[in-house]
Amino acid sequence: MQKPLIIHDPVHKTIILDEFEQMVLNSRHVQRLRNIQQLGLVDYVYPGANHTRFEHSIGTMHMASVIGHSLSLEDEDIRRIRIAGLLHDVGHSAFSHAVENVLKRNPQLQPVIEGKKFIKHEAFSKDIISRRLPQDNYIARYVESEFGTDPFDFFDEISKIATGDAQSISKPYLAQVIAGDVDADRIDFLLRDSYHTGVSFGLIDVDQIIGSLIIKNGAVVLGSSDGSGYGSDMALTAAESLLISRAHHYTAIIHNPKTQAARVMLLYALEDALEQFKNKFGTDAVKDEIVCFFTEYNDSDLLSFIRSNASEKSVSLIKDLRDGKLHVPVARLSQKILRPSTRMALSTIARHGVATRRLEMRLARELGDVLVDLTVASGVPKSMRIAMENEDGFFYDESALANGLVRAISRQLSLTAFSHPEVVTNEDSASVISELRRVVDDLSPRLLSFTREDQYLPIEGIILLFYAVHNLFADEKPGFISIPRLRHITWLYRTIRELSGFPKLKNLFDYSFHEMYGFPYCEKVFEDIQVLVAMGIVDEDLRYYEKDGRFRQSYEYVLTWEGVEYAGTLADAYRLEFEEMMFHLSMVKHSIKRDIVTIPSNRYVSKKRPTGVK
Repeated sequence: MQKPLIIHDPVHKTIILDEFEQMVLNSRHVQRLRNIQQLGLVDYVYPGANHTRFEHSIGTMHMASVIGHSLSLEDEDIRRIRIAGLLHDVGHSAFSHAVENVLKRNPQLQPVIEGKKFIKHEAFSKDIISRRLPQDNYIARYVESEFGTDPFDFFDEISKIATGDAQSISKPYLAQVIAGDVDADRIDFLLRDSYHTGVSFGLIDVDQIIGSLIIKNGAVVLGSSDGSGYGSDMALTAAESLLISRAHHYTAIIHNPKTQAARVMLLYALEDALEQFKNKFGTDAVKDEIVCFFTEYNDSDLLSFIRSNASEKSVSLIKDLRDGKLHVPVARLSQKILRPSTRMALSTIARHGVATRRLEMRLARELGDVLVDLTVASGVPKSMRIAMENEDGFFYDESALANGLVRAISRQLSLTAFSHPEVVTNEDSASVISELRRVVDDLSPRLLSFTREDQYLPIEGIILLFYAVHNLFADEKPGFISIPRLRHITWLYRTIRELSGFPKLKNLFDYSFHEMYGFPYCEKVFEDIQVLVAMGIVDEDLRYYEKDGRFRQSYEYVLTWEGVEYAGTLADAYRLEFEEMMFHLSMVKHSIKRDIVTIPSNRYVSKKRPTGVK
């Protein structure tokens, strides 16, 4: 029997690996991660941030076992989640998420494996774990003898745990340990990124967080083992600290202008290299090469690919990266200085890669010799529950702080134009920003129109649903306007699922629901509603109410005036779908749970705009 391997980790101190974990660690798939930096090019901003996916994978494995022991899992389950933690990033491409962004922006380059398009690293991780690792005879023989099971069956389960596919395994909580809202992956990367960047993202009390996780009804939830109200309060506090750190992580790292500059330089050079490679060898060859990006290449390999295939201009971008000559921002727009309609348009564009690429390329042509980057935040908590005395609730419903942080993360948006430091002029930056805003205001609606021709945009379906309710109940009298406020988000879930059953609306409401919580729930619908709130299209109001002797909080929703104007343009684009929606809602009008709020017109309607209600 092989001796245990002791690893001295700067974050978790001593980590011990058993014989099987060493086998997996020494596989070429995991060893590749030694030369893939965890944060891509962030070390141009924070020089200490040169830690790798390899270190993070070991740290995630360790945190998984710490959580597993706290949850009193069986030893065999702890072994499984440790292996899943070690393998969860095994399909990550070189330079963090750079290649994924290229695939989102260029669908024609997306590789197809066994009949399925692969875009995200999770898909490659699942394929490597379930299909390639069992072909390692050394590992396969050990699984058969030690676990008494077929290696392909064993690693198929591991792949689902590692990628958070909780619905496909008999013990969903195992997947939540690795890929939930409060999980081993998130805890490790926040601790590790903070340590190596030297930036404090806020205090993360790991012991308190892990001690606040319990298993209830087959799922990991926040709560206390003794069921006390104080224990639940401390569980909320612990989870809030993790979310605060996540919000700070976006601000300090992802949206740092220098980070964006390095990222956009690499992205443009890689896109050009892939285009040149495709022109020379064909589409199938470039797809095969992209598979290698996720399964064979490390950071150096990817740079070599760019140098060997890109045009001279793109190669010069890589040389500038090597020499530390980052492009500098000449104009930067954030959500703070954009009107809600523009915010909403950019947010929608940023979540659809082809539209993002079109916008960035058009802006680059309009503004001259620049590189343009549009970035939005993602990854808000969507499913974490907290155990209470009589019934469970969502983390973000029970914590006003968490709800605000979800909104803060959803709001983070930046559009930046970068130029080479040697060609930046002394032109007034205010005039450059003004020109950028002018082009964006003109171009964004047209780009969205082009995008709609290729695909439905479900978030626009939700806007139209709010607009339909507004049209049914809004009433204006001299000096005052009465508007409907939906009492609870669950009505939206139920109605969206119902409308998705109508032939004309099924594509517009392309969402998947489940009823694990006793009502139709969809994580993507929740996330999209938070985006609408963050972008100023919908207002979210907090309301307290009493139930079973306990005061609770819920959120109510009303369309803003900017939302009314924005939705009016969508109603024209989706005329048939909107008519179908209006017809159905008018038939069930009296069952719509709403309050009517009457306010002075000048407080609701934007100044210098007509006040008529459609």
